[in-house]
Parts: sequence; C-alpha cells; structure tokens
Amino acid sequence: MNIYVGNLSFDTTEDQLRQAFESYGEVSSVNIIKDRYTGEPRGFAFVEMSDRDAATEAINGLNGQDMNGRTLSVNEARPRADRGDRGGGGGRGGGGGRGGGGGRGGGGGQGRRSW
Repeated sequence: MNIYVGNLSFDTTEDQLRQAFESYGEVSSVNIIKDRYTGEPRGFAFVEMSDRDAATEAINGLNGQDMNGRTLSVNEARPRADRGDRGGGGGRGGGGGRGGGGGRGGGGGQGRRSW
C-alpha cells in the first residue's frame, strides 16, 4: 500500500521515516518529495508497505503524531486522478490576451507558456 505522509519538517530524513514505519512492518520504499528546481523538500513523502494490514496500522498509529516538531498527516495515498478537482491546467487558451498575437486562434505559435 502506498501511504501519503504530509506536514513533514524539512529536516526529516528518509531514514527517520523508514524507522517510524518499520515499527509496524516491512517498508518497501520511502520517497521524500523535493522541489524539482531547488532540490529542497516540499514537506511530504510517500512510504510503500507491501502488507496492507501493517500499512493500515501504521496509518492509524502515526497520523497525528509529532515528528521533528510537526504533527504528521498520514493516510492512504490516492492516485493522481482521484485527488479531487484541484484545477491544474486548462484555463488560458492560446493567442490573444497577454503577449499579444492577435485574436482567437492567432498567436503565431505562442499558445502555452512555461511561467
């Protein structure tokens, strides 16, 4: 089972997370998510445990617990498609508006921008 661990201190290490979860069962992997540009931790991680019962016990035992001065938010990770309506994309069509390029559909290949 893949487990989401949120509200992590930026000082928390993968070893610390692994130790906390291993008290409930075997940990397959620990992945602290980092900013792709700065390399700094983003404050959340994913822990994979192969035994579903052990993972459920870990969620129940660690959710709301303190680690490095932060109260952990621990629950079963949801696939990206199931995370609810968070927007994420769409919005600005191509052409027109800022950056110019003319009316609808125009824009001389200026469609999406990477801000």
